Amino acid sequence: MAELKYWLWLTSRKGLGAVGALTVLDHFTTPERAFYAEKEDYETLPLPPFAKNALLDKSLDLPNRILGDCDRLSMRIMTFQDADYPQRLRQIADPPAVLYVKGKTFLFDEEAAIAVVGSRNPAVSSRQRAERLSMELAAKGALVVSGIAEGIDSCAVTGALKAGKPVVSVLAGGADRVFPKESRWLYEDVAAAGALISEYPPGTPHKGDHFNPRNRILSGLCLGVLAVECEVQSGTMLTVNHALEQGREVYAVPIGLDESCARGTNCLIRDRKAKLVERAEDILEDFVDLYPIKLAGAAPLSRSVVEARLTRVEDKPTPPEKPERPARRRECVPRAQQKSRFTDDELAILAAAAQRALTADEIVEKTQIPAKRVLSALTMLQVEGAVEERPGRRFYAMVELES
Repeated sequence: MAELKYWLWLTSRKGLGAVGALTVLDHFTTPERAFYAEKEDYETLPLPPFAKNALLDKSLDLPNRILGDCDRLSMRIMTFQDADYPQRLRQIADPPAVLYVKGKTFLFDEEAAIAVVGSRNPAVSSRQRAERLSMELAAKGALVVSGIAEGIDSCAVTGALKAGKPVVSVLAGGADRVFPKESRWLYEDVAAAGALISEYPPGTPHKGDHFNPRNRILSGLCLGVLAVECEVQSGTMLTVNHALEQGREVYAVPIGLDESCARGTNCLIRDRKAKLVERAEDILEDFVDLYPIKLAGAAPLSRSVVEARLTRVEDKPTPPEKPERPARRRECVPRAQQKSRFTDDELAILAAAAQRALTADEIVEKTQIPAKRVLSALTMLQVEGAVEERPGRRFYAMVELES
């Protein structure tokens, strides 16, 4: 913990940035040695004057505050010199000196990680493709990595969660800052089932100039990047360019020529910068020899299960804003369809909340399912319209299970 405050001091110097922080590390070896250096020790650093002046500020108030925030939020700080810092990320041109991780810690170098990216305002068909491909990727053993913004990002995250697998979201602000508000229902579930990762400390707002730096981490953690839908000039193309510069594989979903959203992904395929993808196997076949146990050993979801779990034609699957009970009859789900539509956790929760609305804690007590899994399952059930949130954060089953 004592060493961490010096890492946070170094990475919070105004105007230094990731490259500047690594430049200081190359010279002084450790942040602590850089902290105790004198003004003349900084003179030989290949940094602009304002960055050198920032190193003269020895206040530890901000680092100590960040440490306190991370402890309160159960957030881990990973440094560039930690043994489990991803080697893939270490090898890019400008790796982050520090990462903040909320949720599970992944050994990315042992994961068949695939980034799924795309437009924030995609066509309904692209939303469906993103969710389906991400579900298939996750079910077959890949680790899906994305942002958490509305559009393709949230569809990718939802697809991986519906496969019952972990997912990682790389953020352009602090992991405690929900952005955009439409994705608030995903934050808790990603942290429970996987991880939220950022190079920005808690409390940092999601700013426009943070997204491109975020993109180089997103691609850097992965073996390849899948673009589902994008324009030629877009944030998705910036991520693709990072991937190409980092030597990552690039994949793209073809779109009909009469669709306005076709230009970016179709151009990538036309210019042979990306491999055409129609199904998850088109990506995974490139890595199955490197990760045979992860990718060859996973049992794929059956077609009926995939169809049952995929989001319906709703444009934005956000939970209901109003707590009032909808005036509709509860759907009765036949016993033969229950396993294909819902996971075992979801079925247990539906049974528990069939008679009266329960809080998440009451559901945990009644089902004996761990809290993180209950929270994740509740979100998926809300997305499907199978559970309704009522006043007091109580949840009620909107479907009946045939016994």
